[in-house]
Amino acid sequence: MRLLFLHPDLGIGGAERLVVDAAIALQNRGHTVSFLTNHHDPTHCFEETRNGSLRVRVVGDWLPRSIFGKFYAFCAYFRMVYAAFYVVLFQSKEEPVDVIFCDLISLGIPILKLTHRSPKILFYCHFPDQLLTKPGGILKTIYRMPLNYLEEKTTGAADGVLVNSKFTSRVFSETFKSLNVTPDVLYPSLVTKSFDNTEVLSNDIHDNAIVLLSINRYERKKNLPLALKSFKLLERIVTKHEWDRLHLVIAGGYDSLNTENREHYEELLVIMENLGLKDKVTFERSPSDEVKVKLLHQCKLLYYTPTNEHFGIVPLEAMYMKRPVIAVSSGGPTETIVDEQTGFLCEAEPEDFANAAARIIKNPKLGEKMGEMGRKRVEQRFSFEAFTEKLDQIVQSLVDKKSK
Repeated sequence: MRLLFLHPDLGIGGAERLVVDAAIALQNRGHTVSFLTNHHDPTHCFEETRNGSLRVRVVGDWLPRSIFGKFYAFCAYFRMVYAAFYVVLFQSKEEPVDVIFCDLISLGIPILKLTHRSPKILFYCHFPDQLLTKPGGILKTIYRMPLNYLEEKTTGAADGVLVNSKFTSRVFSETFKSLNVTPDVLYPSLVTKSFDNTEVLSNDIHDNAIVLLSINRYERKKNLPLALKSFKLLERIVTKHEWDRLHLVIAGGYDSLNTENREHYEELLVIMENLGLKDKVTFERSPSDEVKVKLLHQCKLLYYTPTNEHFGIVPLEAMYMKRPVIAVSSGGPTETIVDEQTGFLCEAEPEDFANAAARIIKNPKLGEKMGEMGRKRVEQRFSFEAFTEKLDQIVQSLVDKKSK
C-alpha cells in the first residue's frame, strides 16, 4: 500500500517519535511511505527523517507560527489546512495514496476527504488538543470555542482513530461527547535496534558519578523543577559520600524557535542556582540519539516528572536499558511501570521522588533487579514487532473496508 504521513512539525518529541516509528514499521512490511510536514529542521529531528530512510516534503513553512506572539493554535491549524489543500491539489495527483495517517491536528481531515482516489484517513490522537492549552480569560475562552468545536467534529470525520493509552482513550470519550467513536489503543513502542546498535560513548561527567537522569522536553507542563527540587532533598537523605558522587542530568528536546523552550530553560537555570546545585547539574538540550543512549547507559535511574502524561515513551527507553523509573502515578506511566517492580510510582512531590531515589541509591541491587524486570516487561508488552503487527492489521483493515 501507499501511505502518506501528515504531521505539523517533524522535530523531536514523543509524538514525532511515534509517527517516525509507525512509518518505519509499515515500510518494513513492504508498504511505500512518505511524510508531508509544515516544518522540518535537519538539525532538530530524528535521524531517520534526515538520513534518507524516510522521504520528507515540507510545505507551508513560510506561514507564520504566531501573530505578535499570540494565536499559536490558530496559526498551527491554518498551516495544517494549507498542507491538506496541498495534498488534495498536488501531492495526491503526483503520488496517489491509499491511506493518510495524520495526528495532532484534525482540522485538515474533511479537506483530505477530497483527495484523488479517496484514501482512508487514520487519525492518531495523542491527546485532545483543547486540553493542552492553558486556561485563560474570557477572550481566550471565546477564541478557543470554535477551535474546540472544529477539533471534535473533524476528529469524528476520520475513518479510524487511534490513541496511545487506555488513559487517553478515557479522556477522548469524556472530551468528545458527541462522537460515537471507540478508538483503538496502539501503544507506542521502541525500535530497539537503535539502542542495541549504538556504541556507548565515554563518560564525560566523571567515572565515579552516580547519575540521575531526566529526559523531557523543555516545557513547563513537564514539571522539570520537580527533578531539581527532589534531587536537592537527597543531600539530607543519603550519606555525604553518596551525595558527593550524585549528579543530575536534565536532557530533552529544545527548539530555539520555541519561546517556551527558551524561557523555561532560563527558569530552570535560576532554580538550579537558587538551590545551590550549579556544580551538580548538567543540562543537555536536544541530545542526539547516541548521546541519549549514552546517558541511559550511565544513569542509575530515570526521573519522569510529568503529571497525567498521555503515554510517555521515555520510561520504556529507560526500562529497555535496564534502568528503574521513578514517575508520577498518573496517566500513561501507570500502564507501563509496575510499582515496586520496575520502578516507583509516586505523588508529584519532591519528598516522594527523593525517598524513592534514595532507596535505589542505597541499595544498588534493588536498582539492578528493577532494571532486569523492566527490560523483560518492554520485550513482552511493548515490542516493536507487536506494534508493527497491530498497526499493519489496522491499516489493512481500513483498506479492506474501502474495497468493499
